[in-house]
Amino acid sequence: MADTESFYIYFYSGHKGQFGHEFFRFEIDEKGRLSYANDSKYRRDSLIEKSLKLSPTMLNEIKRIVEDSEIMSESDDKWPPRDDVNGRINLEITMGKRKISFETAKIGSLSDIVDTRDPEGLRVLYYLIQDFKCLIMSLISLHFKIKPIA
Repeated sequence: MADTESFYIYFYSGHKGQFGHEFFRFEIDEKGRLSYANDSKYRRDSLIEKSLKLSPTMLNEIKRIVEDSEIMSESDDKWPPRDDVNGRINLEITMGKRKISFETAKIGSLSDIVDTRDPEGLRVLYYLIQDFKCLIMSLISLHFKIKPIA
């Protein structure tokens, strides 16, 4: 993918439950701006919002992760509909002229997708989300580390 092509990722996973509206969200734009938000009311935690600039190398790696996942060829037509009680997942990705926009029920584990109408497509989504969460949390943790590692 050429660096000049449009690129955008939006991810949201959340639910409204015992502790109110809790969610994990991030956005990445073609200029490498990463915006992250995590809101959990558990133990009276508050909204955490962070923003940082990704290097061109990291942005290219994220693009590679998306391409390798083959998520752009999936469809959410057979995925479970969003569930306002247990939560929902939204994923939007723009890569060049290709764009996807998915919405489905929240996936807690791989066992949640076994009996669905499209377990393979949901498996692709699940692993991509896990990759994104690990990468984003690592970047946030490294970038905003208060005490340097000795």
